[in-house]
Amino acid sequence: MMLSALVATSQEVTSTSSRLAKVETLARVLERAEAEEIAPAVGLLIAAPRQGRIGVGWRGIAALSVHHAATSGLTVADVDMALDALAAVAGKGSVTARGGLLEDLASRATPEEWDFLVRVMLGELRTGALEGVLLDAIARASDRPKGAVRRAAMLSGDLGETAHIALTGTAEDLEAVGLVVGRPVSPMLASTAATPVAALDITGEASVEYKLDGARIQVHRRGDDVGVFTRNLADITHRVPEIVEIVRGLPSHQLILDGETLSLGEDGSPRPFQETMARFGAEDARDVLLRPWFFDLLHLDGRDLIDEPLRTRLTELERVAGEWRVPGVITAEPDEVEKLSNAALAAGHEGVVVKAIDSAYVAGRRGKAWVKAKPVHTYDLVVLAAEWGSGRRRGWLSNLHLGARDPHGEFGEPGGFVMVGKTFKGLTDELLRWQTEQFPELETRSTRSTMFLRPQTVVEIAIDGVQRSPRYPGGIALRFARVKQYRPDKRPEEADTIQTLRELLRG
Repeated sequence: MMLSALVATSQEVTSTSSRLAKVETLARVLERAEAEEIAPAVGLLIAAPRQGRIGVGWRGIAALSVHHAATSGLTVADVDMALDALAAVAGKGSVTARGGLLEDLASRATPEEWDFLVRVMLGELRTGALEGVLLDAIARASDRPKGAVRRAAMLSGDLGETAHIALTGTAEDLEAVGLVVGRPVSPMLASTAATPVAALDITGEASVEYKLDGARIQVHRRGDDVGVFTRNLADITHRVPEIVEIVRGLPSHQLILDGETLSLGEDGSPRPFQETMARFGAEDARDVLLRPWFFDLLHLDGRDLIDEPLRTRLTELERVAGEWRVPGVITAEPDEVEKLSNAALAAGHEGVVVKAIDSAYVAGRRGKAWVKAKPVHTYDLVVLAAEWGSGRRRGWLSNLHLGARDPHGEFGEPGGFVMVGKTFKGLTDELLRWQTEQFPELETRSTRSTMFLRPQTVVEIAIDGVQRSPRYPGGIALRFARVKQYRPDKRPEEADTIQTLRELLRG
């Protein structure tokens, strides 16, 4: 398949707001792909190449000076091989080597194709061809049930591989995709309610659990082999030996556990979230120890539990890892929910998560079965730009431009971000120093006062609410926004949406 076919598909998908039209367009191009082209094509369409990080940034691309091809000649396989080569570059001389590979690829691409590839490599391809739309397109192209395709994608954690199985295999092959101990799956996510009782009104009888201000972990065990993964499915096993040893000591042979981890102070209270994340970023173990809290069990000794009701999963979790469970109660009584929420807050945690007691574990989805309630409005937004500071902050990137996700393109490009406010409040000297060092790597353009960034960095923002405002395209502005913490464990597609923020107007 020629790369130009994907470029044309991307343009066609971008030009329509109709989900059905997007699905049809994507299905047509998938039907044309050869078996070995399917996974690479899917990665290019969602700006998530199968190679993962390839070490290419805006500055390296901007430094190129090449003449592009006059006619299309690149295939999807050509691009996939070029990305393989870029991903393999490392060590001394890597900058020069990577530059040479980029020059070669750029010279073989037409201007239109190179623009597409740049946006793919920088993660800026805003076609609205996000995973949900592409999953429907895979189902249509393969004539497989949507539910079977979605389940296979969630359990495999690989959209490209799912497309390959659906389009080249049998219905039985697709249905056979299941949990594999050692292969992480997308975590189940929670929606938000204003109060714990409001959350209970949504779920009915529930397991009400502490909402920890920690980092999500998924732990797999097969015998003595233990793997620990982040919410983004990154392997951090070698960085958390204390968690590995705890799980090795549990009375089972095979496990997949879902939970959180954070470090504790000498008084037993949680340390700041940044200290936990600093451990994740350290290649060697540090003095700060991490303690796991588990709240779900997805697999136990050859038995998949994700389709079992939460009540059953918690019974097994208590038997296997009771000492390491997140504190909680099973109740349908509002008074009990309020009591546990107050206890969580008093212990220094964020609030509670209320989970419908008979719900299945739906990997990768945010529904109404799990609902979190925190006393302060906090939202995950994306940094779109940063302004240079003045006075004491001169020389540091300070005031942040904040964006909410716009999945349907109501206020711009589908899958893009819409600005909802600015803030410099809550930025410590440490954070100012960090963002001044890190943000230039994400720079797309600059003015004298402002550095504009790829929408990649997620930051947790506390607000008192929102108000109507014509200043920003989404029609709202944040009230008293302040930085709580950066969330390197979250991807931009996990940020809160403009629709979620607009719901606060009704409140």
